[in-house]
Amino acid sequence: MTSTLTWAQLRDLRCTELEGAADGWGRSSNRADAARDRIEQHMLTGLRDTQEGEAARAAVARLRQLGRNFQYVYTECGLLRTTLNSLAHEMKTQQRVLREALDDAAALRFTVHADGTVTYPTGGEGLVDGAPLPGGTATSSGPPGLVPPSGLVAPNPNVAKAQDIADRVTGAVRAAAEIDWRYAGILRRLKAEEGLKVPDSTWKDAAGDAAEVRDAAGAYLKDAIPHDASPAERRDWWAGLTQEHREEYLAVYPDQIGNLDGIPALVRDAANRDNLQLLIGKLEGRDDEKSATQLAGLREIDRQLGAGAQPGEPPMFLLGISDEGNGRAIVSYGNPDTAKNVAAYVPGLNTSLDEGFAKNDLKHARDTAIATRDIDSSSAMVAWLGYDAPQLLDGKDSLAVMGDERAEAGGRSLNGFMEGLAASNENDDPHMVAIGHSYGSRTVGAATQQDGGIPGVDDIVLVGSPGVGVDHAEDLGVGQSHVFVGAAENDLVTKTPSKLQGNMGVAAGPIGYIAGGLMDRGDDDLWFGKDPASEAFGARRFQASPGPSVLTGGFEAHSLYFDRNGDNSLSSDSVALIVAGKADKINMEEPR
Repeated sequence: MTSTLTWAQLRDLRCTELEGAADGWGRSSNRADAARDRIEQHMLTGLRDTQEGEAARAAVARLRQLGRNFQYVYTECGLLRTTLNSLAHEMKTQQRVLREALDDAAALRFTVHADGTVTYPTGGEGLVDGAPLPGGTATSSGPPGLVPPSGLVAPNPNVAKAQDIADRVTGAVRAAAEIDWRYAGILRRLKAEEGLKVPDSTWKDAAGDAAEVRDAAGAYLKDAIPHDASPAERRDWWAGLTQEHREEYLAVYPDQIGNLDGIPALVRDAANRDNLQLLIGKLEGRDDEKSATQLAGLREIDRQLGAGAQPGEPPMFLLGISDEGNGRAIVSYGNPDTAKNVAAYVPGLNTSLDEGFAKNDLKHARDTAIATRDIDSSSAMVAWLGYDAPQLLDGKDSLAVMGDERAEAGGRSLNGFMEGLAASNENDDPHMVAIGHSYGSRTVGAATQQDGGIPGVDDIVLVGSPGVGVDHAEDLGVGQSHVFVGAAENDLVTKTPSKLQGNMGVAAGPIGYIAGGLMDRGDDDLWFGKDPASEAFGARRFQASPGPSVLTGGFEAHSLYFDRNGDNSLSSDSVALIVAGKADKINMEEPR
């Protein structure tokens, strides 16, 4: 890299003009965002509610494409704004270094020449005759780290001072030239393909653009994101930012802001909707199985977000999205910041960011939210896939379902999320519920054993549970009467053998398995501890439809706890009542 930048040019650089240009791109970004919002919140909603037929469907598709285009404009203009602001920020730093060096030179009556050399006056005294030592000119010793030859040290005390000033002037100019070259490359690459559509290939380029700007803007924005702070401190950090800084964070770091516990739900939703498009672009074209699986899940979530809530249904909020591990997705039906009743549903075995999760698990949460809001309209239901649930057909990782590691890691993440919901909720004392299904109940159990339990949670619901890691409901930290259990008669997961049976069976075969069962005197031990539906555990068991037998329906009974159809709604009705704070009205069932 060769540069003709001089220190005079660096000194006279008007960074305010760069910031003014950034403001212009920011206004364009905001206009695009407002246009997208009008399309999605007003035009599409009105069209769906009032029109039917092929022409209406075609119009909806075109409006969705237009909204997608405006979303791209919003993202790219936001990246341009942050690039220019970051450039100005870094240039100001070098101007400050240069200005301090020039001020020191002026105070010492040194002369800084156009080429960066520094002339210094006579000074000191000769050792022989005591006469003043002659002045001279100092040149930068070179790039940082270059050590000048030792041995000959000029006695004039001005030499070292002049040398230091020359080094600082040249260093500032050299650093500014590198900054200028680096940002020029980024700005040249921030351009869109021609055409009236924004295809996935363009979003793939946008994902690369965002990554490049993130790398460049680290000192300007990223280093200030309070990753190690508490959710309440993050909430306060966001509240204390200027509107401009908030917009920049949303444009450049939607992945981090959208997944930062404690940030308001509306902000997380906006960030994650943009990050969703970037992730789709990132995974588009990859031919590995994991990418294809996650891409299908992302597309289905995108489809549902674009379709919007049907009349009578709660709106969707995308509170988390990531391709980390088996994928992360957190979707709320209803605003968890304004709702008085907030529940988080943790799925279990075989759940990952795929089309099945997007269609089935999200439906569980949506149906429960609708049923709950019929009881109390101020309610929100969250589907929380914030951890790597064990996968049944995943090679050696299939054994994870038998261990506690995934649950322990997931429990820590769940606590952070729930603490964030408690921090951002606008009600004085919201009613919060943690719901664990299958291995997800083990994850909820692990979360309760962290210091202080699950933040803000008043009630715990366990359905289809193979055990939660503790032997008594009172050990879950919310009080025995606030732990509720649903266990379908034909759900084999709720009848898993105890670890004692399993371990003795492995060691001694069928005889050991039987012996282990005989040692379970109450016949109420499961793999992860006491059966939550047992009398010994002490929870409140609510009615659940038995479901099909394993001979006719396989494991279908394990997945019907949130079903709203006919006789299967016994469990889902109870869950809705508990979430709405009406647990006194649930239909109870005798413990095992």
